[in-house]
Amino acid sequence: MKITEVRKLSTAELATQTTTLREEITELRRRTVSGEVTNVRQLRSKRKDLARMLTVLSEQLIKEKI
Repeated sequence: MKITEVRKLSTAELATQTTTLREEITELRRRTVSGEVTNVRQLRSKRKDLARMLTVLSEQLIKEKI
């Protein structure tokens, strides 16, 4: 997911998306360890997406406090 797409989401949507991504990352880690997934780059891209979302979420929360 690109940063421009993430910035268009509301705070509530970002919160739900981060929860969903965390669950997906956990599942991908489990499947990678068990050998079901061979594409480990998928895990890396999901972690980067999560980092982008958390960054934008914190920016939005700071703006709301001001």
